[in-house]
Amino acid sequence: MDGRWSPGYGSRPMNTRPPKAPPIPPYPGLEIREDSIAYNGRFAMQIVRFTYERFDGTRSGELTWELWRRGPAVVVLPYDPWSDSVALIEQFRLPAHAAGFQPIMKECVAGLCEPGEDMEATARREVREESGLEPDLLEPIGKFMLMQGGSDENVQLYCARVRLPEAGEAGTYGLADEHEDIRLTVLPAEQAFALLDTHGMQNATGALALWWLRHHRPRLREEWTRA
Repeated sequence: MDGRWSPGYGSRPMNTRPPKAPPIPPYPGLEIREDSIAYNGRFAMQIVRFTYERFDGTRSGELTWELWRRGPAVVVLPYDPWSDSVALIEQFRLPAHAAGFQPIMKECVAGLCEPGEDMEATARREVREESGLEPDLLEPIGKFMLMQGGSDENVQLYCARVRLPEAGEAGTYGLADEHEDIRLTVLPAEQAFALLDTHGMQNATGALALWWLRHHRPRLREEWTRA
């Protein structure tokens, strides 16, 4: 069945694959025994049977993993060094509700890269779509896996220099054709950092970006206000 299409919702003819779910690439010691597609809705679900070479050199037992193919994405924390404030967004998240969390989550601007789109271009586009802001500088924070046990989604985090309005709710944004309803909130930096200490930021990438800014804030205020 290696490389073939499995029947399922949204299935396609045999021997074709969705572009977001290419075959698993080779790796030393990795033996792929099945690589098929179980589902292709908004994102593909890939079924992979495999073995790999263990640390002691022996062959592992056979494993079957479901691989959710989401691909590259960006996360952006807009920061105004002149007013020392940040912009966070809130929107309804069904998976958070299913997990027992408050479904209206505080987050950073984020979005998936379009095929062939440069990550910085994605970052600027997502900031415009989700916050109405126009960053003039982007500083990379780092690139991270989110769910390495089940999904290939990987995110590039950025901090973006912007001019922010006064603290408080600053409007709603999002794409109408995707039924997005995104609320923008501007917070003084210290108030945003307090969310880290009170468990008020339960979104992992949002917390990571705020921790990074807390450490790099003095440097950014010096560099970005004279640039």
